[in-house]
Amino acid sequence: MASKGFFSAFNDVWMLDGVRTPMVDYCGALGHISPTDLGIKVAREALKRSGVPGADIGSVVTGNMAPGDFDQFFLPRHIGLYAGVPVEVPAIMAQRICGTGFELFRQAGEHIQGGACDAALVVGTESMTRNPIAAFDHRTGFKLGAPVGFKDYMWEALKDPAAGINMIQTAENLAKKYGITRQEVDAFASLSFAKAVAAQQSGFHAGEIVPVVTEKFELEGYKTRGIKLQGKITEVTQDTHPRLSPPEVLAKLQTVFPDGVQTGGNSAALVDAAASVVVASGDYAKNHGYQIVGPGTGRKPLGRVVAAAAVGVPPEIMGIGPAPAIRLLLARTGLTLDQIGRFEINEAQGAQTLAVGKELGMDLAKLNVNGGAIALGHPLACTGVRLTLTLAREMQRANVRWGISSACVGGGQGIALLIENPQGT
Repeated sequence: MASKGFFSAFNDVWMLDGVRTPMVDYCGALGHISPTDLGIKVAREALKRSGVPGADIGSVVTGNMAPGDFDQFFLPRHIGLYAGVPVEVPAIMAQRICGTGFELFRQAGEHIQGGACDAALVVGTESMTRNPIAAFDHRTGFKLGAPVGFKDYMWEALKDPAAGINMIQTAENLAKKYGITRQEVDAFASLSFAKAVAAQQSGFHAGEIVPVVTEKFELEGYKTRGIKLQGKITEVTQDTHPRLSPPEVLAKLQTVFPDGVQTGGNSAALVDAAASVVVASGDYAKNHGYQIVGPGTGRKPLGRVVAAAAVGVPPEIMGIGPAPAIRLLLARTGLTLDQIGRFEINEAQGAQTLAVGKELGMDLAKLNVNGGAIALGHPLACTGVRLTLTLAREMQRANVRWGISSACVGGGQGIALLIENPQGT
């Protein structure tokens, strides 16, 4: 498959530090919270962990797909202001569906490399629970006897009207194309759950999570925002979807389509979450106590954002998107697949991720080693930020130099980021 698309390379753009909320099941403890407030929470914590004052941020780049309330138009601006970013600094919201979080890094990298700012705040936030029940047909009124057009926004958005199929069907198309069986998909899903449980039990995931508690977000001269947990819950500290799921248990679940391979157990979980990373130039990092290259005892950034690639693929097999995006990254940077020590590829559906692995000839032992979206969840605009944060941390733990985070995109796209750990081998 030809690797056409666009490519962006960055010479000196660094991820300093970042954080995410727990990823909590649909209609769970975070379900009533505005995605704006989840975004403010992680933005404040990312600034705190990185040691970067809000006053130093020169660009706020956010992502949110489905409106979680009537404030969505203001989400990027409010996240920046309530995180302590100066009022003069603009904010933007990007949208590339499941690839949104990766797009935020690409745009932040361009802002920094182009000299627009020295440091940028990247925030992806999504409430799957608060996807609205919406109607687009009734601005001019309800006509007698006409259908009432209220529908589930999230369910309807899963269907690509151009191809006339939904996202699960695109994975079924890939399963047929690459000869992927139900047993393979269930085995892959079971392993995703097992890896996520192990990472949770070892404390790896806790290292990137900020607990969510009831709190207020004050902004002098403006309305107080905040988070209020419901009922007896006082703190949300960990991901809720991971659980050991043996293949024989997953095999009992009914497929979405007759004779298909995809079930609710081997597809991405629906969760609510937000994630944020502070991105800065090398000069800024060095001037603020970070040791970006070479041995030493100085504070290390999470990693360097080397390049980004985005491509288009046929909508009916949208899930293959990561393969040509990764190929484009490798071709333009001169790296080979076997030089990449870790991959984080969004597990939109099990068959889709396996198809990407087969298309590339990937060593699956390097893929999603702390569990993927089947076990952890896929909160659309948050996902790319979460995957890239997890990737950078895992690369440091495993002492590998190169890593790629990637996702397929509904409508037929793929996007990928190349990350470097200069201390890795």
